[in-house]
Amino acid sequence: MIKVGRVVAVVVGVATFVFLFIRGNWQADNLFLVPDLILSAGLVAAAVVPRPWARTALLLGFGIGAGVLMTSVSSYAVRGEIGFASLAGAVACAAVGTLLLQRDREVVRGRA
Repeated sequence: MIKVGRVVAVVVGVATFVFLFIRGNWQADNLFLVPDLILSAGLVAAAVVPRPWARTALLLGFGIGAGVLMTSVSSYAVRGEIGFASLAGAVACAAVGTLLLQRDREVVRGRA
């Protein structure tokens, strides 16, 4: 599951960073600029940390990612729009984070 988490973290982190340029959101007046940069850097960093730290780093990164991206989804919804990229990223972060947590529960219970 760590390998899947690393791949998803890189994809979401890099995609979020790239979308700042594609959508023209690389200005200081963008409310999401700093959270998006933190999200991008955090997920990419979590994807490359050594294995003993990977699960914790990925869980933190995916938690931050789900929060930032779900806030973005909500800002689109308030305007009557759907932010498909933000929605996909939020779902990916929440889903993989949940799977990582589920794996932890199985390890604690002795099933893994």
